[in-house]
Amino acid sequence: MSVSGTALTAAPSSKRRITALDALRGVAVIGIVPMNVIAFSMPANAYLNPRVWGGTDPLEVAMWAISFVLVEDKFRALFAMMFGAGIAILLGKASDHPLRAHYARMVVLLAIGLAHAVVLANNDVLRIYATCGLLLPLAVNWPVRRLLWAAGLLIAGQLAVSGYFAWGWLDYWYQRVSGLTFDLAPLDLAERTYGGHPDTTAASLARGQEGLGERLVRRVSDPMLQVRFIVASIPSALASMLLGVALWRGGLLAGEWEPRRALRLARACCVVSVPVLIALAAWSILSGFDPIVTAANALVWSAPFDIMLGTGYAALAMALFGGALRDHRATRLLAAAGRMALTNYLATSVIFAALFAGWGLGLFGEVSRGEALLLALIPIAAMLTWSFPWLARFRQGPAEWAWRSLASLKRLPIRRERAP
Repeated sequence: MSVSGTALTAAPSSKRRITALDALRGVAVIGIVPMNVIAFSMPANAYLNPRVWGGTDPLEVAMWAISFVLVEDKFRALFAMMFGAGIAILLGKASDHPLRAHYARMVVLLAIGLAHAVVLANNDVLRIYATCGLLLPLAVNWPVRRLLWAAGLLIAGQLAVSGYFAWGWLDYWYQRVSGLTFDLAPLDLAERTYGGHPDTTAASLARGQEGLGERLVRRVSDPMLQVRFIVASIPSALASMLLGVALWRGGLLAGEWEPRRALRLARACCVVSVPVLIALAAWSILSGFDPIVTAANALVWSAPFDIMLGTGYAALAMALFGGALRDHRATRLLAAAGRMALTNYLATSVIFAALFAGWGLGLFGEVSRGEALLLALIPIAAMLTWSFPWLARFRQGPAEWAWRSLASLKRLPIRRERAP
C-alpha cells in the first residue's frame, strides 16, 4: 500500500483503537507544552526571539536553537495531523447522520476554543481546528495523492504570499547591513512588531500582570483579533490536517506500515528538514537576532520544513510504538494522555495560568527561558500521571465528555461499567 497511490480509496478500519496512534497523539499534546510555556511566561515576541527576554548568553541561545530546530511548530503541525486523522476516523464510523454529528462537534469545539482564547490562552489552536474541521469533510474521501497535492499547494501558497512580504523586509535588511540605506523607520517598525522594543515589551509585561476581569474586557473588546488569528492560521493548519488524513488513509497512522518502512520515511524527512532548520537558526544567531531575519525564519522560511519534520516524528513514533515499544509502559502512558488530548491541552493552560497570570502566582516576566522550560515539566508530569488511572474508571476525559455531550445535546455516559 503506497501513501501516494491514487488507487487507494477505502479507508483503514476505524472500529478498533490503535494504541500507537493514541500514543502519537500523546506525544503531540506533550510536544506543544515547551512552546506554550514561553507564550504564557514571557513577553509575546520572546516566542520568536530570545533577545526579547531571557538574554542571549550561550545557554539561552542553545535552548532557543534546539527549540527552533526540533520543537517550534513541529508538534503543533503534528497535533493538527492528529486532528485531521481523528476526523477521518470518526467520519468513517457507522452513523445515521455522520456529517450532522461532525458539524455539531466542530461548532461546540469552536465555542470551547474561543472561550479558551479569551480566558486563558492567546495562542489557542482549538478555534483554528474547528474552523478547518468545517472544511475537512469536503476532502476526507479524496485519494491519498490528491490529499498530498492539496496539502502541498496550501503550503506553497502560504509560502508564496508570506514570502513576498518577507522578501521585501529582507531586502531592506540587506541594504542596511551593506550600508546602502540609513533609513531606520522600517527597523523601528520591525523591532516593535517582532523584536524587543521597550514600548512593546512594557505593554506586554503590563498585560501579563492584569487581573482576570481586565483580561476578559480587553480580549472581548477586540473580536477582530480572533478573526485575524484564525484566518492567518488556516492554510498551515488545514495543510497539516489534510496530511494527517493522507497518512491515515495511506496506512501509516493506521498502524499498517512495517516499522522499517516508517523509519525510512522518518529518516528522509529528517535528512531534508533538519539541515535547513539548522541553517536558518544559525542565520538568526549570526544576525544578532535581528527582528527581520529572525521573524522571517520563524514565520516564513521554516514553515514547510516544520511540517516535514512533524511528519518524520509521526513516522518515527508509529515505528516505535507499533514495534519495539509496542507493549512498553511508556507507550501505555502516552496513549492514555493522547486519548485525553483535549482535557490535557486545556489543563495545561489552567496550570500555566495559575503559575504565570496576574490572578495566579504572577510569575509572568519573572523567569528565564531555562526556568520556564523546567516549569513546563509540571503539566507534562501531570498528564502522564492522571490520564491512565482516569481512563481506568471513565470512558473518556472530562473535556472530551463535555464536548461530545454538548454536541449531541444529551448527557452521555462517562463511567465505565463495572463487571458484576
